[in-house]
Amino acid sequence: MGNPQTAKFGPYDLGRTTVYAATQDPRFSYCLYVPPEFQASRVPPELVVVMHGSARTFTDFRDQFGDFGAAHNVLILCPLFPVSVRGDGNADGYKYISESGIRYDEVLVSIVDEVSDRYGVAFNRFSMFGFSGGAQFTNRFLLLRPERLWAASLCAPGSVTLLSDKDDWWVGTRDLESRFGRALNNNALSRVPVQMLVGSADLDTGEITHRVGGRYWMPGANKAGRSRPERLETLRASLVEAGIHVTHEVLDGVGHDPVPMIGRAKQFLALQLAQIRAHAASSSESASHPTLG
Repeated sequence: MGNPQTAKFGPYDLGRTTVYAATQDPRFSYCLYVPPEFQASRVPPELVVVMHGSARTFTDFRDQFGDFGAAHNVLILCPLFPVSVRGDGNADGYKYISESGIRYDEVLVSIVDEVSDRYGVAFNRFSMFGFSGGAQFTNRFLLLRPERLWAASLCAPGSVTLLSDKDDWWVGTRDLESRFGRALNNNALSRVPVQMLVGSADLDTGEITHRVGGRYWMPGANKAGRSRPERLETLRASLVEAGIHVTHEVLDGVGHDPVPMIGRAKQFLALQLAQIRAHAASSSESASHPTLG
């Protein structure tokens, strides 16, 4: 990994960056916001992954989080998971983590590692924000790889995966280990603060109702509820029952609109960021002044 104090960057590597193809799998790409002075900041940089929804407006999401990145010395990473990666017209594969041999959690981890290497910063843990389809991905990444996250913000997912041993994936987590080779890590999950946001007027069920014969139909597909607010509440209850700290808010009068949710998410992420930095500073201070025996 390069040294962030000596790394050389091109004209499109700082600020609002260009779009990069992922090295390990160029079918996927990403863009970033990188604070131009991230190397000189008195606090080390952190990483926030911002996941697009079905419309794939990933550069728009990057731009909406740019002020947060600049204010807090945070790199904003926005992956692009295109429609029809396998040539079959599937627009939803990333939301469910896997499709036809592709593991989207592994794709994201490899992109994070690539960004870490380019900018000389080891992002062993990061936070995630996801809206709509991106919130589905965030929900499932959280259950699969909680040890990689310091916070997660889920906004208006259409379908949810419950922390439940009564149903198989994707409805529940009963077969998580046999399906993905990763056991549920309850200890790591309990350390990730989770934010959930949804609009009270986000009630259209046409796009989110699973029907027999659909690509992702399975028994229990609609058991979490009929609407997005109902499904998010069911997910909240399943996580809280397992001891996970969840901040849950229904935004009055808001429909399926990411803009008001992004403002709330920035506040949540800023709070979590301040806490992990305070903890890191305290740990560093303790290490510098060990107790005499």
